[in-house]
Amino acid sequence: MKVLLINHFPLAGSGSGTYTKNLAVHLTERGHEVTILLPENTLEYDRIPGVRIRPVFFTPEDGSPVPDGSLPFNFPCFTTHPRSNMTFGDLNDSDFSKYMLAFNNLLQEEIESNRPDVIHGQHVWVLPSLAVKHEIPLVLTAHGTDLMGYDNWPRFRQYAQCAIDACKSVISISKDNCLLLEERFPESKNKVVMMRNGYDPSVFHREKLSRGEILRIYGIEEEEFKDRKIVIYAGKLTQMKAVDVLLQAVRIYESRLPETLTLIVGDGEERKELEQLAEELSLTSVRFLGNVNQQALRRLYNVSDISVVPSRREAFGLVALEAMACGIPVVATNSGGLPDFVNDEVGVLVQPENPQDLADGIQTALLRADSPSFPEWRVQIADYARTQYAQDVIIHELEELYESSMSAQEHYE
Repeated sequence: MKVLLINHFPLAGSGSGTYTKNLAVHLTERGHEVTILLPENTLEYDRIPGVRIRPVFFTPEDGSPVPDGSLPFNFPCFTTHPRSNMTFGDLNDSDFSKYMLAFNNLLQEEIESNRPDVIHGQHVWVLPSLAVKHEIPLVLTAHGTDLMGYDNWPRFRQYAQCAIDACKSVISISKDNCLLLEERFPESKNKVVMMRNGYDPSVFHREKLSRGEILRIYGIEEEEFKDRKIVIYAGKLTQMKAVDVLLQAVRIYESRLPETLTLIVGDGEERKELEQLAEELSLTSVRFLGNVNQQALRRLYNVSDISVVPSRREAFGLVALEAMACGIPVVATNSGGLPDFVNDEVGVLVQPENPQDLADGIQTALLRADSPSFPEWRVQIADYARTQYAQDVIIHELEELYESSMSAQEHYE
């Protein structure tokens, strides 16, 4: 079948971007024809073999070169993105009109030249509303941040409502996300479909690496990591991710287990404040590594001992799955979508907004990492991720949803 994916963000730098890329890769491998419409602000954007990428270009804050005709502002986000600090709330009416017109023109061109069998919009938000008039089966995925946008910016609600009214199904990536969807769109209850999120096993998997070689890439020398346990956080540095709570927890577990090194991987609008907080707390074993690509993140996971996801509320938490696929236990908050798949067989759940509980959970995982059975535990964690959440294992569920949406459309017509 011909599948048109629409996302509000590039393929790299956000959970929905990774989700879209994973779907495109695995749908293409199964013989489907996939096109992606998305925003970009660089000529060096991600490509996927066999997938048509059709970008609307925006102008980045740093003035990097973009094609003539690019929109004169950066692409908008719900919170932040490694390549944009613009939010939907920052768009004035003129900018928003330009944004919608550019995507509408591209969508119109794509439908006229290569009419898809199904359109899959990422987020219950503004861009999928453009697809409604074309009477092509529309499927949505609610990623969580879109529901935050719905709460924060009422002027965009009509577009989200239009999309959800017209779609055949809306995918919820967690039980918590499902509740939030039904609270905001109660009339859509019969359209909501629970579907597991998946990770790309070709990217995230176990491998034997030299810890020294990997950490030296980031300027971390042997005396800083020798005989230490490594705790890693990966994600945006934003308020909802609660890295401030993690830093407060570091001060607690460092005093109990001084032989630890905590790596903070990612970037965001709170980075300077978090670096300042680490200094104020006199944390000597925390390193901020900035953004890295997925291959580099896999290597960092594989030389770490545990991963931490301290989010205040996480719609799903794909980074937790990716860490587990590399065979490391996850300490995560008992909030949002994380309890759907993190349990005491693969990690530790703790209370959100609680540095003491987070520190205790990290200490529990670190002590288990010292046990003789830890290598076997890592194998079990990776096997759990691979058999239950690898994208190639669950992609057939999405295919079946597409087919049922197409059948429903034909019946309606």
